[in-house]
Amino acid sequence: MNTIGEAAVASLREALRGPVITPRDPGYDEARSIYNAMIDRRPAAFAQCVDVADVQATISFARDTGAELAVRGGGHSGPGLCLIDDGLVLDLSPMRWARVDPETDTVQVGGGSRLGDVDHATHAVGRAVPAGIVSTTGVGGLTLGGGHGHLSRRYGLTIDSLLSADVVLADGSYVTASADSHPDLFWALRGGGGNFGVVASFTFRLHPASTVGVAVTVWPADRTPEVLRWYREFLPAAPHELNGFFAVLVVPPGPPFPEPIHGRKMCGIVWCYTGDLADDHLGEVLSVVNEPAPPAFHFTTPMPYPALQTLFDELMPTGLQWYWRGDFFDTISDAAIDVHHKYAENIPTALSTMHLYPVDGAAHQAGADDTAWAYRDAVWSGVFAGIDPDPANAGLIRQWCVDYWTDLHPHSMGGSYVNYIGHGESQERVRATYRGHYDRLASVKRAYDPDNLFHANQNIPPAPD
Repeated sequence: MNTIGEAAVASLREALRGPVITPRDPGYDEARSIYNAMIDRRPAAFAQCVDVADVQATISFARDTGAELAVRGGGHSGPGLCLIDDGLVLDLSPMRWARVDPETDTVQVGGGSRLGDVDHATHAVGRAVPAGIVSTTGVGGLTLGGGHGHLSRRYGLTIDSLLSADVVLADGSYVTASADSHPDLFWALRGGGGNFGVVASFTFRLHPASTVGVAVTVWPADRTPEVLRWYREFLPAAPHELNGFFAVLVVPPGPPFPEPIHGRKMCGIVWCYTGDLADDHLGEVLSVVNEPAPPAFHFTTPMPYPALQTLFDELMPTGLQWYWRGDFFDTISDAAIDVHHKYAENIPTALSTMHLYPVDGAAHQAGADDTAWAYRDAVWSGVFAGIDPDPANAGLIRQWCVDYWTDLHPHSMGGSYVNYIGHGESQERVRATYRGHYDRLASVKRAYDPDNLFHANQNIPPAPD
């Protein structure tokens, strides 16, 4: 049921420079399509904002009419929090831009931008922002959740490079949050999700990253115990220039993998090296990959950093069925290894996977209370993802993911990267994500959004007066 009347839609159209799209408009189905095709919601309207004034007008409209409001950046939210049935979606996707300032070694990024937009702009000056592993991921959602990826061990979390954010608040005011301006809001934005306002632009510090060393190593799934016992000791002791996330997977049918291993269940590591690439130094660093067991395949190559960021784009395009959950880990116990081995041998579909992303190294240099990210003592951020193109397999992939997470959760630290909390999980999971920071976040929420206008997220309700 469309809960926003035609007269109200007409007034919103008059207030915005960007288009307003409703179910009657030709572009409606395209507007409501997001990365996860398992989510099928029908908002009453999309306000496609082209600038800050449009964002302010949309927030004012939602506040005045009582329309349920969701905010869409890159549309990568696993549980589909960027869409809301019968409500209003504030769509930032037209605000896709990135402006590099080579003098200050910074980049300012529009709130609707994707990682590929940032990588394209920053690679021109041999720099990068440490963020993600898929170029179509939205900058906004990833950053507000904390952000990790190929460069985390070298340069920290994405929020560790965030210098400021331009934010439209629930009352329509427009502020810049930084260490010197609205520092409480700036603290909360770095990991607290989309609870506190709509970020129109982010400003990040840049880091050297042009051509990186890339390697992919895979072993048969029955070697998972030996590989994980080796990996848990090797990587935390390795130089921070070396990042490597562990995965259980089905080998995809295409390069660089040779045909004999296509479709086989494997465990593997995707490596990124930001150190010296001269004289095959990467090959020397990774000469140890034979130690746990002989790999079924090992591949190394230098690669432009943006090319690494697009490595999985074709394999996992928009429009697949997804269900995911996550947890943090400070160690990989022998009991946990048994769980990983069990589910590596029973991957249900060709794209379903589990990743352990390192969040140690430079990510441990920030203080425990410096940002809203509450797990500075975590060593890995795990995600369990059931993925398949066929809606008929939605129940199958969801069950594999839930079972995997359920069996492994007792060996976790108790909380998860907020962006990996799956659809239907409890509010207690949100509390566990923020540990002792939760009450402080609720107080910041009360100060900046006392009526909880921004609640279509992993919500932190305002603290009571």
